[in-house]
Amino acid sequence: MSGLLDKARDYVTGKVAEMKKPEATLMDVDLKEVSRECITYDAKVSVSNPYSTSIPICEISYSLKSANREIASGTIQDPGSLKGNESTMLDVGMNVPHNVLWSLARDIGADWDIDYDLGINLVVDLPVFGNISIPVSSKGEIKLPAFTDLWTI
Repeated sequence: MSGLLDKARDYVTGKVAEMKKPEATLMDVDLKEVSRECITYDAKVSVSNPYSTSIPICEISYSLKSANREIASGTIQDPGSLKGNESTMLDVGMNVPHNVLWSLARDIGADWDIDYDLGINLVVDLPVFGNISIPVSSKGEIKLPAFTDLWTI
């Protein structure tokens, strides 16, 4: 009897491992807005849903690092859902306070950009399986606005 249960468990485990899961790709990180308090950057994440029904997104968490320091992090609760059999574009806004940018002056002064390491984790709720995490990470450069961009009329 235990041999039959072991075979059944192995079969189910194999089928679950072969099952398609949503996949995410970081498309772009760009300047969104400049305010007196902070600079807001926008990460565009494309998430493909292989299922015919929509899947709710429980949360999106992010961590933006530069020069081995975390300059922005946060969590977006209940950002919506993924459309069935489609790719959904998600916008992840990240606020970076101006004082943090000044502490990165050496990196910024060389080429007027921020070398970044961005990690985003999407948690989706799959029926039967529960919550699964979809990690996405990227490294690159974010150009900073010119001083004239800060005081445009």
